[in-house]
Amino acid sequence: MSFASLGLIDQITRTLASLQYVSPTAVQSQAIPAVLAGRDVMAAAQTGTGKTAGFALPLLQRLAMEGAQAASNSARSLILVPTRELAEQVHESVKAYGAGLPLRTMVAYGGVSINPQMMRLRKGVDVLVATPGRLLDLQRQNAVRFNQVQTLVLDEADRMLDLGFSRDIDKLLALLPKQRQTLLFSATFSDPIRALAGKLLHDPVSIEATPRNTTVRAIRQWIVPVDKKRKPELFLHLLKRHGWGQVLAFVKTRKGVDQLVELLASKRIDADSIHGDKPQPARLRALARFKAGEVKVLVATDVAARGLDIEELPVVVNVDLPIVAEDYVHRTGRTGRAGASGEAVSLVCADEVQQLAAIEVLTGQTLQRKDEPGFEPEHRVPQTNASGQVVKKPKKPKKPKGEARVVQEDVRFRK
Repeated sequence: MSFASLGLIDQITRTLASLQYVSPTAVQSQAIPAVLAGRDVMAAAQTGTGKTAGFALPLLQRLAMEGAQAASNSARSLILVPTRELAEQVHESVKAYGAGLPLRTMVAYGGVSINPQMMRLRKGVDVLVATPGRLLDLQRQNAVRFNQVQTLVLDEADRMLDLGFSRDIDKLLALLPKQRQTLLFSATFSDPIRALAGKLLHDPVSIEATPRNTTVRAIRQWIVPVDKKRKPELFLHLLKRHGWGQVLAFVKTRKGVDQLVELLASKRIDADSIHGDKPQPARLRALARFKAGEVKVLVATDVAARGLDIEELPVVVNVDLPIVAEDYVHRTGRTGRAGASGEAVSLVCADEVQQLAAIEVLTGQTLQRKDEPGFEPEHRVPQTNASGQVVKKPKKPKKPKGEARVVQEDVRFRK
């Protein structure tokens, strides 16, 4: 199957050829015709399978073919994403796919000055990629109007519709035209999110290019049981033992991120970090350095779990398991992208057994355990399985009191 056979115009297919896109992926082959036809879409597919192109290519074509102009301080389409890094990445993809088309695009997110974004909007844009909070800020300052919006895309839609973003999304939905095309794309959709999404969509095309909430098959996954206090030491040991060229390491808290980076620096290992307390320019620099191979280890909170496309990343290490099981799918999806292989290693302590069980239930697999010699935990991590059960180790049978007394008397006798 070719991209041209999906109904894409020559200008776009030539651009795709220049980008070395040979043939569409499963999610692209199903989503592109549906979006071109103006249908609402709810698409679930594993990370690294080309979801961005699945909605961006037909969206750009529809805008270009209609030939309408965006009015001042207006946008013709919105792509909403949960993080600043993902906003940058999606916008870069949109610009690349739209090369040669007479369309204006821009990106807007917080953590940087709002003034340049307000200035850019004065001419109007065809595609606006934004985080919800900054988009509402722009709307409150009358920098953007939504009356021309024809298509709304929620990328990483499960995160966009959960409690962390639901209020901002509700406010934005109330401002948008009722008659519009709505596209939801993500790697994971829980049943409650599916039910909520059903209220946003009109007669949608439902696409499941891969089994629900699964991790990429090309990723080799295993866990290493370890005591909580020894996780940083174990991470350094594994880094040296396996000779990993580059590692994306996920840590639960911002403080934990900074502590691990300091430890790596003390061992003369090039490392950088991404978390919510870092200024946005610093976050973008850290990501750029990592992509360029200038940094061996990038340590991050879940702000980097979704959507980041890092070519040929060999390893993801969960120094801490995520609180939300779905984030495990997104974290591990940073490796093994576009058909490449990869590894996902999780350092698991006894306190995280419920999180481990939830991950195994979500992904439908029991993760292989590998004890690391010298790091066997004092606090045992109970066995788990994909049915959600925590398997308790059987207790040793107690010796009868009478038997104990006889043994004790026998010892005295021998003395």
